[in-house]
Amino acid sequence: MSITILLSAIMLAVALIMLFPFMLMVVTSFKTMGEIQSPTFSFIPHKWMFQNYVLAMSKGDWLRYFYNSFVVTVITVVASLVLNSMAGYAFARLRFPGRDILFFSVLVGIMVPSQVTMIPTFLMMKKFPIAGGNDIFGAGGIGLINSYAGLIFPFVAGSFGIFLCRQFFLTFPRALDEAAQIDGASTFRVFYQIYLPLSKPVLATLGIFKTTATWNDYMWPLIMTNSEQMRTVQLGLTMFRGETSVEWNLLMAATTLVVLPLMLLFLFAQKYFVQGIVTTGLKA
Repeated sequence: MSITILLSAIMLAVALIMLFPFMLMVVTSFKTMGEIQSPTFSFIPHKWMFQNYVLAMSKGDWLRYFYNSFVVTVITVVASLVLNSMAGYAFARLRFPGRDILFFSVLVGIMVPSQVTMIPTFLMMKKFPIAGGNDIFGAGGIGLINSYAGLIFPFVAGSFGIFLCRQFFLTFPRALDEAAQIDGASTFRVFYQIYLPLSKPVLATLGIFKTTATWNDYMWPLIMTNSEQMRTVQLGLTMFRGETSVEWNLLMAATTLVVLPLMLLFLFAQKYFVQGIVTTGLKA
């Protein structure tokens, strides 16, 4: 009993340590700038400034920023789940020439930092044929720059997602495939009617990872967009930082609203997320 109490106390302490930055962000969003800059620190605000949220949302077109992030995130995640699950199924259950070599190439993709591929990807988006004024050879226009497609296309598939789905599908018994083949089911039907309904844990896990990465992405939207109408929420947060000062109370208020959708997503999908972590052998 004493060991259980000790472990519970340790877990509670670790949870509080991990929650402290978020709690500090929330309470800071209700403070005045004078209290934030005061030499005397106080965790609880002396006066709760609820109007900070109104002021933060009045600076910039935040409805547009949230809409842009929502569109980019939803399309990227849905397309990624479809493509990565199909590719993972092919690598795990199908036999075809060059399978192992292709999968090794996928693993190499995990080891390549995104900074290495950022410039080549940008050039590919800029020279995308028949888009943004480009001709069939990709010249004459801006391609997919400053567009939803330019923000989405490079991230609809990924090495990590393919690897994650493959590891999950490898846990399925071969008897499922053999029984389906005896019944005359096609390869796609086996994937769609047998594997996909049983893949909620891995799809939830991949969905949370992909949603978090896409929603929080700052660098790629900064490179690919050049207009106010195409800004995402992460770019919107930069307006509270000036050359000589930062409006910390408004920045924390806007940041709280920006991270809220991710928290709600995790709360609703945490059951499947934990199952996906366990079955795929990953460490969170």
